Amino acid sequence: MKRILGLDVGTNSVGWAVVNQSKDGEYGTIEKLGSRIIPMDQGVMDQFAQGQTESTTAERTRYRGVRRLRERSLLRRERLHRVLHVLGFLPTHYDESIGWNKNDNKTYGKFLPGTEVKLAWAATDEGHRFLFYDSYLEMLEDLKVHQPSLSKTSKTPVPLDWTIYYLRKKALTQPITKEELAWILLQFNQKRGYYQLRGEEEVVDDSKKEEYYALKVVKVELDTENRSKKDWYNIHLENGWIYRRSSNVSLDNWVGLTKEFIVTTRLDAEGNEKLNADGEVQRSFKNPSEDDWGLIKKKTESDLLKSGKTVGAYIYDNLLTQPNQKIIGGLIRTIERKLYREELNEILTTQCQFNRALQNKELFQKACYELYPKNENHRKNLLTKDFKHLFIEDILFYQRPLKTKKSLIANCPYEYRVFIKEGKKEIAPIKCIAKSNPYFQEIRLWQFIDNLKILEREVEVDGSIAYDVDVTANFFKNETDWVNLFIWLNDKKSVKQDELLGQFLGLKKDKGKKEHNYRWNYVEDRDYPCNETRALLLKALSYCEAEDRLDDFSFTYSLWHLLYSVEDKIELKSGLEKFALRHQLPQLFVEQLLNTPPFEKEYGSYSEKAIKRLLPLMRRGKYWDIDAIDNKTKQRIQRIIDGEVDDSISIRAREKLEGYRTLEQFTALPLWLAGYVVYSRHAESGDVTKWDSPEALAHYIQVEFKQYSLRNPIVEQIVLETLRVVKDLWSLYGDFSEIHLELGRDIKNSASVRNRISTRQQENENTRQRILNLLMNLKKEARYAELNPYSPSQQEKMRIVEEGVLNAQSQLPKDIEKIATSAKPSSKEMQKYLLWLDQKYCSPYTGKPISLARLFTSDYQIEHVIPQKRYFDDSFSNKVICEAEVNSLKGALLAHEFIQREGGSTITVGTTTVEILKPQEYVALVNRTYGVKNKLKAKKLLATDLDEVIDGFSARQLTDTRYINRVMMRLLSGVVRDKDEAESTSRNVIPCAGRVTSVLKHHWGLNDSWDKLIQPRFERLNKMTNSSDFGVWVASNRFQIRVPFDLQKGFSKKRIDHRHHALDALVIACTTRNHVNFISNSYSRDVKDRKGFRYDLRALLCEKEYNKGSSDNYSYQFKKPWDTFTEDAYVALREIVVSHKQNTRVLTKANNKTEYINSLGKKALQPQTKGDHWAIRKPLHQETIFGRTTLREVKTVSLKNALESNWKALVSKLLKQSIEDLIFQYGGKYDAKVILKYFKDREYQFNGEDIRRVEVYEYNNNYAATRKAIDDTLTLKQIDRITDVSIQNILKNHLEKYEGNLKEAFNPEGLADMNKNIKALNGGKNHCPIYSVRLYEDMGAKFALGTTHNNPDKFAIAAKGTNLYFGVYEDEKGKRSFDSIPLHVVIERLKNKQSPVPPTYKNNQLKFYLSPNDLVYVPTEEEQKNSELVDITNLSIEQKERVYKVVSFTGNRAYFIPNSISQVIYDKEEFGKLNKVELNDNRVNLKQVCWKLKVNRLGKIEKICK
Repeated sequence: MKRILGLDVGTNSVGWAVVNQSKDGEYGTIEKLGSRIIPMDQGVMDQFAQGQTESTTAERTRYRGVRRLRERSLLRRERLHRVLHVLGFLPTHYDESIGWNKNDNKTYGKFLPGTEVKLAWAATDEGHRFLFYDSYLEMLEDLKVHQPSLSKTSKTPVPLDWTIYYLRKKALTQPITKEELAWILLQFNQKRGYYQLRGEEEVVDDSKKEEYYALKVVKVELDTENRSKKDWYNIHLENGWIYRRSSNVSLDNWVGLTKEFIVTTRLDAEGNEKLNADGEVQRSFKNPSEDDWGLIKKKTESDLLKSGKTVGAYIYDNLLTQPNQKIIGGLIRTIERKLYREELNEILTTQCQFNRALQNKELFQKACYELYPKNENHRKNLLTKDFKHLFIEDILFYQRPLKTKKSLIANCPYEYRVFIKEGKKEIAPIKCIAKSNPYFQEIRLWQFIDNLKILEREVEVDGSIAYDVDVTANFFKNETDWVNLFIWLNDKKSVKQDELLGQFLGLKKDKGKKEHNYRWNYVEDRDYPCNETRALLLKALSYCEAEDRLDDFSFTYSLWHLLYSVEDKIELKSGLEKFALRHQLPQLFVEQLLNTPPFEKEYGSYSEKAIKRLLPLMRRGKYWDIDAIDNKTKQRIQRIIDGEVDDSISIRAREKLEGYRTLEQFTALPLWLAGYVVYSRHAESGDVTKWDSPEALAHYIQVEFKQYSLRNPIVEQIVLETLRVVKDLWSLYGDFSEIHLELGRDIKNSASVRNRISTRQQENENTRQRILNLLMNLKKEARYAELNPYSPSQQEKMRIVEEGVLNAQSQLPKDIEKIATSAKPSSKEMQKYLLWLDQKYCSPYTGKPISLARLFTSDYQIEHVIPQKRYFDDSFSNKVICEAEVNSLKGALLAHEFIQREGGSTITVGTTTVEILKPQEYVALVNRTYGVKNKLKAKKLLATDLDEVIDGFSARQLTDTRYINRVMMRLLSGVVRDKDEAESTSRNVIPCAGRVTSVLKHHWGLNDSWDKLIQPRFERLNKMTNSSDFGVWVASNRFQIRVPFDLQKGFSKKRIDHRHHALDALVIACTTRNHVNFISNSYSRDVKDRKGFRYDLRALLCEKEYNKGSSDNYSYQFKKPWDTFTEDAYVALREIVVSHKQNTRVLTKANNKTEYINSLGKKALQPQTKGDHWAIRKPLHQETIFGRTTLREVKTVSLKNALESNWKALVSKLLKQSIEDLIFQYGGKYDAKVILKYFKDREYQFNGEDIRRVEVYEYNNNYAATRKAIDDTLTLKQIDRITDVSIQNILKNHLEKYEGNLKEAFNPEGLADMNKNIKALNGGKNHCPIYSVRLYEDMGAKFALGTTHNNPDKFAIAAKGTNLYFGVYEDEKGKRSFDSIPLHVVIERLKNKQSPVPPTYKNNQLKFYLSPNDLVYVPTEEEQKNSELVDITNLSIEQKERVYKVVSFTGNRAYFIPNSISQVIYDKEEFGKLNKVELNDNRVNLKQVCWKLKVNRLGKIEKICK
């Protein structure tokens, strides 16, 4: 008995099926089915499907990066403190706030807990004193000159902290105090600019010039001649330039505004501006948003360059002229680090002349020893420098080298290294080569040439058009032609198809045509890399006329190695100077190479050692050299030629090389064949694994599998989970004879392909919605009364008509194009569109128009261009609509075969006679309709031979060569590999294609079984909605499922239940190679070729199925694996308990290791010994941090309470004044009772009002506030929640000016207008510009971030999805209580090695706890009374339907959903507004009665907690 495992692997699921097969090949029984689900956020899955993959840990990694930046900043500050302390530069108050006890590492050089102070401000009894007030007064003298009116307003008209910018300018030329210099140094530590490694700086491009401009718009014109979807505008600028851009909204409001641009001007070889055909300068504009990094950088660089000043001096001088402007984020935002370095260098150079301490050698030696007491070598090196070097290079601007990523580079599949370590022989892999390596560049180019083919697009053969005919031999007739191609490509960075055809082959396009008559076999619109390294070096060496030096390979390799290895520009310059001296090259060589961009850190598939052995066999012509072939390979070749026995040469290698008889024949070999010559195998079979037991597989998963080796975290996660499922199945059911595998499309495809598919799916969804909408509108008319809008065949007819008409139009009218891309056109648009479709569509075989009125009758049928009897292709591109009589006459002929045979003949269609198109007319119609926009369909319609359209398709069906598919098949081969197999993929692993399994599922009746399985949900929805919208009984035993139109978008009845993964796996398990071959291969044979048709497989796999009431009308259907297969499948599906992977890991203990120098003087690692280091795997809180804020509120209280608590809090100023007068009258002493009696005697009347209850101000600090930038997303509710009332009023006044239009009022232009007129908006009072506001909200569930420093006043909200534990407690009487455990509580308990859930809650004992994706069983009342009625090892199908999955919880509320549900059918209705429930259909509260289940990976219930 053979045991077969079927696997359906998707993005977040593993469906599996174990099927037993008898020795004679007949399938017998279903052992078990199951679905394993990996919970994944829908947003992550959608991004993955669109080609955007991000690790689930990526966000945590980003935050860790921010923390590290902060830690390094604090470390620099600590080192700076220590040096300034040695120099005595720190003010007393600042120095005393720092710990100087060397025995306390936690405080040495750092601020003591709770004592962080500012250097410029010292605390005194009278308050804080500004230390540098004398310098501030000096700055005010400057201010009086530039802003005389401002200096009269107060003693401190500008902030005292601006003194730092005055001092930075002063320090460039004059002495400053030691404390002032310390202040400057500490500011440089805080703000030191961004750093660019070599290559991060913009590459100097001599062909263009980029400049920043701020220009006023003087006029905006709409381009009325434009025919595209978007409107285009010509924007006239103040200097006469015209900026052209598209926009969906009018740009008329731009007139008068100043816009910022990055203008790119094209230059010729001499550096002059290029002109276009009209004699105008070739200039392009970029108008980025105000926060665009590139714009900010260009603007800052432009301003600084024009000023010729240092950063500090530039800021100070601008503040003198415009004191109201914002500095950080306004005046200066993006500055490169080198500008800060240059400024500090000038400051220290000047101050070293005036300050003797900076010249003191003893102090310098003491400072070096302070920083490096143990690192003697570095200390000695520093002692040759000075304080300027110490501050700039060693402390403030020190940049540590990046850590190596060598471990992430793939291992070579061919070569490895053998060495002896501690007396034992060890094998270590050799890493793959860098793509920029000259060896890789050459082998890639030879591989490109070897695979290159030239195809002629259309060739007339015997009166018919043949497509993509291989004519390579016409252009490359001998080895010399191929060598010339190599020489031409070898100097190029990349090549496009048009360059190869036009420049190298000399082919020209026909007049009036946009494309050549020829194409290559690669993607037409893509650049393919040539020798990028050589091209880059050629360009640089051409300036010093040394290009010929690259003909020396050793020179090229050495130069590449230097450029590739060195990242620091200073080190690179030194290396290039030595290289130039050694090779006698001029100084210009160094300058040119220094400006070349660095090579990217990308890697190939083989090591350099392997390429050196493979490359000599791939070269051809004059490049082939017998001496370049290594001796070991020569010996192997000779043994292959002689047929000599050699166990190291596999039988497969000898088979591949049969016919090679001389050494000279081993030239121009393809890469895969060179691999067989040198290594006896293809690279894919390099890692052949065989596991002998489930334990061996478990060891591989836990120990040997290299994390991140697949680069894609989602793919890696599903691969590992698949292996775990296979391991458990292996342990449970024993050895498997075969594994059948189908990978989900998203898993197999690359990111770009997934993105393309996602886009196409969205377009198809819009088309489907539009077609359904059109059909429903047609049905309203009497002549379409019989139309069924939900009929798939009628929908398909309509879609074929639409496609035919749209493709036939070279340029669509704008209004029609708009409708044709819309999902839901308006009723008016639909009528216009339907009339247009009705007039345009024609039958492809007769050319006669098809009326929409007859389209949905039996007069017209959907016809397969390539008949399904000859080749299974049910794709949309293989379908057209034609007359029913024509379809019957065409039979099993190809479309063009039919025309060639019947063209010109007549046929009776209904009551009229029509003529079949003649061949010339037919070809013209097809080319006119599909030739431009749908070439694939045109190719099928014009094909006269089946091979023209299916070439290569079968091979792709049988072996999917995508990387992830190879990885999965290689890994699974280790489970079922036979002992004699040496290939990476075992013969016992059978890949299956989705198209094949979908056919078999239909033939085996499983679609009906699936409908029956999910039917109860649709019946339930009918009952809930009191309608038949979700299905009707069309017979006594058949329920027809349907979904209302509004819910159809994106709906798939297959995807609503997790068990569909198991169903697919069952079909995959029962799919044999014969099924795949018959569907994919045999159907592709010509029907006339009796020898080619696989009658043997049809007889083996299929049986005749006769139509009802007919004895001769039949079709072939695939036999079921066994007679009761469909019924058995239905029962097996109902028995499934879906297993869900949990993700409750919140804390792991990190095994940190530190580097040290061992006794041998070599670097080694040692484990951390002090303390524990915990890694928290979940976010503790959301990103937004709130600060506590106090708001003044108005409250109404009794007069008595107001007087007794705080009468000064009264709102009424008149009442407060009256009370003050009374106090004065009563001798200045306040007595609440006396004041109350005074008003009581007057019956609480005051100013004609009753004051028994009065309004008072109350200050409430139970609010939290956070800052938000003002932009066009601001809402009215947010404006009302601004903490500052005056700012709130300014924004409201500004909004009134824009008549309540928030988008216009607070877009960049509106915000600039507000700040320009802020004084008027503030009632004539001055106010600084407003760019962001503080919004308040209730404290709610926010929690303090800490207990020390200012953390008690900082609050955050718990992150979503972090409620991972829900405690179910029970008192002595059996009454349950519940509590969600906060994440920070869970973390503290786990750190103390306790259970994550407290054992008691309100004196109740813990019964069990739940986590998301746990499964629970909901017992009946009878089962609750007698739990023995529930056998957990053998639940009935009815009982399994009462298994629920835990979704989430909050507080004491828990939410569930039936365990097999994957998607809701009716959003916010089927399972409540939250798409999850607390009560079941019997109104039973699930948390009150549920029992927790422990379910293993295979869905088997192992334990129950009652």
